[in-house]
Amino acid sequence: MRRRDFVAGAISFAAVTRVVAQPAANRRRLAIVSISGSHSQMHEDSGSYTAVFLAELRRLGQIEGQNLIIDRYGKEQYLSDKAALAVQVISNNPDVIYVVDPSASWFQHETSVIPIVTITGDPISAGFAKSLAHPGGNITGVSVDAGPSIHGKRFALLREMFPAMSKLAVIAARGTWERPTGAAVRAAADAVGVGTVSVPMDLPGSATTYRNAIAQASRDGADTIMMLDSPDALTNRASIAEALADALIPAIHAFSEAVDSGGLMAYSFDLKELIRRMAGDVDAILRGANPADIPFYQVSKFELSINLKAAKALGIAVPATLLAVADKVVE
Repeated sequence: MRRRDFVAGAISFAAVTRVVAQPAANRRRLAIVSISGSHSQMHEDSGSYTAVFLAELRRLGQIEGQNLIIDRYGKEQYLSDKAALAVQVISNNPDVIYVVDPSASWFQHETSVIPIVTITGDPISAGFAKSLAHPGGNITGVSVDAGPSIHGKRFALLREMFPAMSKLAVIAARGTWERPTGAAVRAAADAVGVGTVSVPMDLPGSATTYRNAIAQASRDGADTIMMLDSPDALTNRASIAEALADALIPAIHAFSEAVDSGGLMAYSFDLKELIRRMAGDVDAILRGANPADIPFYQVSKFELSINLKAAKALGIAVPATLLAVADKVVE
């Protein structure tokens, strides 16, 4: 697997020795927070992306029930109250908080001491970090913000796939359209005379709410859709792909897994690689590293995935130029 680090060099971790069971008083405590996932998806045998995280922790020597206690907070605990969930998590005094979804900003106002590892857009503009190389606070992890150009690139790829595009709907978390992300999409569309419309989502979503959002996009006259990246969209990727297929609307996704689930195309980062990197950050903190000194890893490599079966169902002949540069083609 090819990797490129944002900063030169690498953080070396101490060699891991075999871990033996320890008294509860000597175990470290990890909180995992994901409002898009349920408790059943937060275990190593679940087949979920949290399972990838836990498996990497185990490889590094952090083993639940031996030297690690894990508190899980999923959609069962969320109840639409961000502050209450943050207070609940912090009240158990974890040694590290791993925030999959929602934004770590939920915790910023509650603690500046407990280390937090997360995946986010631009951690500097969000106020999480002074710089990618030296965050300087209690939050570190992975940045998937490759700059506004990434949204223009996704727009261009979708338009190449479907040149008849006249109006693009963007389905994303509420408030996204007013941020730089929305501005970048609008700029790319305006440059070629394509109209845009925002369809905001309240998270966490469900098969029904995403189907309703896609139906709303169609009512608004959109003939193409861009699904912006979020853990929630990843969790619901199969339902989203099914609803798009039923609506006969070409769409581009932010996760290659959506293409595996029947989506038309995606321009995406390697999520499993990022999750393993965050597990490495958690391990380093549990071994004494300061999150202020652990660089945010910034995504720099994206891959194009195309589903030929989905294209055929939509009546689209995939351009040879796209097939030539695709990193993955699903037959």
